Order: sequence, then C-alpha cells, then structure tokens
Amino acid sequence: MTHASFDVKIGINPISWFNDDLPSLGGETPLEVALSEGRAIGYQGFELGNKFPREPRALREVLSRHQLELVSGWYSGQLAERSADEEIAALRAHLELLAPGGATVMVYGEVSGSIQGERGMPLFKRPRFATDEQWRTYAQRLETLARYTLSRGVRLAYHHHMGAYVETPEDIDRLMALTSGDVGLLFDSGHAAFGASRSAFDGAAPLALLSRHVSRVCHVHCKDVRAAVIGTARNRQWSFLDAVMNGAFTVPGDGAIDFAPLIETLRTHDYRGWLVVEAEQDPAVAPSHAYAQAGYRHLRRLADGASFGREAA
Repeated sequence: MTHASFDVKIGINPISWFNDDLPSLGGETPLEVALSEGRAIGYQGFELGNKFPREPRALREVLSRHQLELVSGWYSGQLAERSADEEIAALRAHLELLAPGGATVMVYGEVSGSIQGERGMPLFKRPRFATDEQWRTYAQRLETLARYTLSRGVRLAYHHHMGAYVETPEDIDRLMALTSGDVGLLFDSGHAAFGASRSAFDGAAPLALLSRHVSRVCHVHCKDVRAAVIGTARNRQWSFLDAVMNGAFTVPGDGAIDFAPLIETLRTHDYRGWLVVEAEQDPAVAPSHAYAQAGYRHLRRLADGASFGREAA
C-alpha cells in the first residue's frame, strides 16, 4: 500500500555512535565522525550527546560546519523530589543551549529514583507513585515547568522511559489525563513496546499508545525492538542496561515494530516535529554507520510514501 508523502525532518541521536549511559560503548568515537557520517547518510539534525559543546556559540559552529540542525537535547529532571521553582533554576543553562540553537522541544526525562542507569537493578524495582496525591503533585509541578519552557520558546517533551516513574501505557495515560496540552509527549516506539510487555512482545502496543495521545505528541524517537530480547529481559528480571547490552533495541526496520502505521498516524494528524532515530546498541556489534543508514532509509521511504519490505542493516 502506498501513502501520500509526509514532509517531515529526520534526525538522529548520537547514541548510535557513543552512549551516554554506558560510556564504554563507542567512547573512542570522535564527535566529528558521528556528525560527518550522519550528514552523509542524509540526516538533517542531531540531538545532543555527551561529546557536544555546552556553550551556545561553539555548539552552533560545530553543527553548522556539517550543515546540521540542533534537534533537541535530553534534560535529567527531578520533579518527583523537588519543586518546580527548583527545577526551573536547574534547567536554565540547558534551555540557554537549546533555544539559541534553534531547538523548539526539550526532552524531559525523570531521573528521580530511576534505575535506568543501574546495571544490576531489575526493571521491576523501578519507582512508582503510591498515591493519587503524589500523582497530582507531580503533574502540577510538571505543568508549571512546561509553562516556563514554553515562555522561552521551547516545548517540554515528556519522555516515558524504562526504569522510571512513567514507564507503562497506564502511567502515560494517567500523566496525560492529569496535565494539559502545555505538557508535550515524546513518543518513543521502543520504550512503548518494552513498557507494555509483561513477559512477551505486544506488537499492537506502540500504535495503540500513539493513537490515544497523538494530539499531545511533539517529538518522536524511532527505535525498534528485538522481541525475543525484551521477553527474556522481563522473564529473567534484567536491568535496563542489561537489556540494552543484549540487543533489546535496534534501528527502525530491523526489529519487530511495524513503523508504517505509526508514520501514517503521525501524517494523518499533521505532526510537524522531528522523527529521530535513537537505538541504544553496542557499535562493536551493530556498526554505527551501517545501522544509522538502515534506520534512515527505512524512515525516509515510509515518509516518502513508498511501500516496501523489511530492510536489514
């Protein structure tokens, strides 16, 4: 089946080349290699990573040298433990990097109590809000923060994430119900699939989640999953990083998620943000350039309205 073309920008996270959570993965790869390869493949922009300059002018210079745009950047928030005013004070430097660089969304990841970076901690031990009042307090703080970032020209894109307070479809539904449209949602296809799994892959989960909340989606991370690995991760009580190291994630078109209906849903709802390839893998096992290229080609062909079979990296 062929669909109408979808005029959308495709970017990438440098995690394909070097990993912030596991610096040993691709730690030897220079930033310039990632940027030059990404641009040659066809990517129009990059999200931030730990090797990017943290000064606005230097950041603009390094990206412009490769004719790349600044897509966004992860911010480690702690609203589960501190006030909105404290969070606003903490994120000002990050906003001052994003806004002047042309980014219009900020990836917000809640790290209070998160176990996503703890190698030996099983995912079922993630933090959870125990009461309705805790949920309401958190949502109110998030609303205040989101209004502040909007006043600075940047929309907060809330990243549901494995090992954190907001992980499952039910968590996401609840957070969206407790907040207004000022709080944007970052839809991550890989985390949507992993977060919905109990002991096996649920292929319908990412599309169901996207369909319910597409009006709130302001940023999209496109990652695929290896179904057998996420099933094993749940059954054997792996940590998030153990799952990553064992290949839970890969680039679009290389795993079990059908991206065609996801892209079509975004297109029919007039999504105007970025599609970002983001797939945590060991570049020694999944060569950076080959996989980044395969992910780009898969998304580009879908966005351009072509019909095709699976591509392997």
